[in-house]
Amino acid sequence: MSKKQIEDCVRASLEGYFRDLRGTEPGGMYEMLLKVVEKPLLEVVMAKAENNQSRAAEWLGLNRNTLRKKLIEHKLLK
Repeated sequence: MSKKQIEDCVRASLEGYFRDLRGTEPGGMYEMLLKVVEKPLLEVVMAKAENNQSRAAEWLGLNRNTLRKKLIEHKLLK
């Protein structure tokens, strides 16, 4: 899947989100979106990196300690 395909998928999901709101104004969307995207991103990257936090942090462009903090926040550390 290309970057454009991912963007299109996110765009379509957001359009569906607004449709489901039926005119109700959303609140806190930025934080909500970050949380719902970040957890699956971390899950997939950690699995592909065979739970090697240093490798996953490098792939994500994060400091290893930042990655560890995010894994704890999302209850993904074993």
